[in-house]
Amino acid sequence: MLLKVWNWYQKCLSVNPVKTQVISSAVLWGIGDLSAQYITHSAANNRLQLSLSGSDAKFRVNWNRLAVTSMFGFGFVGPVGHLWYEGLDKFIRLKLQLMPKSVRFVATKVAMDGIIFGPLHLFVFFTYMGLCAGKKLPQVKEDLKRNYVPALILEGGVWPVVQVFNFWYVPVKYQLLYVNLFCLLDSAFLSWLEQQKDAPWKKWFASFDSTNEKGGEC
Repeated sequence: MLLKVWNWYQKCLSVNPVKTQVISSAVLWGIGDLSAQYITHSAANNRLQLSLSGSDAKFRVNWNRLAVTSMFGFGFVGPVGHLWYEGLDKFIRLKLQLMPKSVRFVATKVAMDGIIFGPLHLFVFFTYMGLCAGKKLPQVKEDLKRNYVPALILEGGVWPVVQVFNFWYVPVKYQLLYVNLFCLLDSAFLSWLEQQKDAPWKKWFASFDSTNEKGGEC
């Protein structure tokens, strides 16, 4: 069964690469958000030690949030990710003329991905989710201050390792799919991060970022 699905995916990817990446990104981000919702629900019940019974304690899918997250995969991750991984590979091979699969080739890809695409992805994600939740721009800005730096630092310790394997072993046309599979876990992490609100450890990140900004002023 899995082999048939994989063969079907490969065929679609060869015929309509962008369309396939867009749809698969939407599906995988939807699944990731569904998992995140369930994890958040379970964690909240455990934390509050609720003793609800019947329908009150039953997990209910937030279909609006699921649709919003899927659209993020559809409208941003799919098309932008496809262009990014294809363009990044061509730029490093043709412009920088680095040998594919070499240490410098992979290291340059990982560095550019972490410096350019990673921060952009998080910025667009938090901004988009905030606006879709009906928040005003000042509220979205506050959410970015609270969540962006912690997410950037924590994910910065994980994604480079993920991307080393991706850029070294995974063919370019499958790299976005590989990343989206890890985003199943990433969406759960980002959901958990959002639920932490103004946790003390977040304030430490915020104070660290403020110190750097003051020190870097001209």
